[in-house]
Amino acid sequence: MRRLIAFEMLTLDGCYAGTDGDLGWARRRERDAEWDAYVQGNADSGGELVFGRVTYQMMASWWPTPEAAQHEPLLAERMNTRPKFVCSRTLHEATWNNTTLLRGEAAPRLQALKREPGTNLVILGSGRLVSALAQAGLIDEYQLVINPVALGQRGRPLFGALDRGMDLRLTQSRRFGNGNMLLCYEPRERAAGP
Repeated sequence: MRRLIAFEMLTLDGCYAGTDGDLGWARRRERDAEWDAYVQGNADSGGELVFGRVTYQMMASWWPTPEAAQHEPLLAERMNTRPKFVCSRTLHEATWNNTTLLRGEAAPRLQALKREPGTNLVILGSGRLVSALAQAGLIDEYQLVINPVALGQRGRPLFGALDRGMDLRLTQSRRFGNGNMLLCYEPRERAAGP
């Protein structure tokens, strides 16, 4: 069975975006060669990408452009060629290269995808989708990059909509020179493994 991994950039107070959708806080860090190498390695690690509609439209408006290819050529190449899924109730077609549209409720569609053979499924951003799938117990690993920024009431908390808590186990951590902190967690009920 494939694993469903959520990769999220978060603020120190657990927000995935500003209340107005702003993500500028995630790009305010100084350049860090170690962080850049990590991002590139993550892009090279394989897997099929999963997005919610809002993140998909943001990514699809950037990565296929000549500017993306000029500024981050290897990352742009990976993003454009890797298989992708977009979960949406309102989108009518997926126009970005190698993208399959998953219409309707995301949880049953992704649960079915997890049972199919193939590589891991990696959700990038897509805070509302991650929150819904966390509620359904479908996420196997959370890779959370904590940025040293707090948004307070101006932010959308990733786990704010959960109606029950989650018990997680830390499996990995890493500090970067730009102040970012990677924290990887697995749900306790899955952490013990076979």
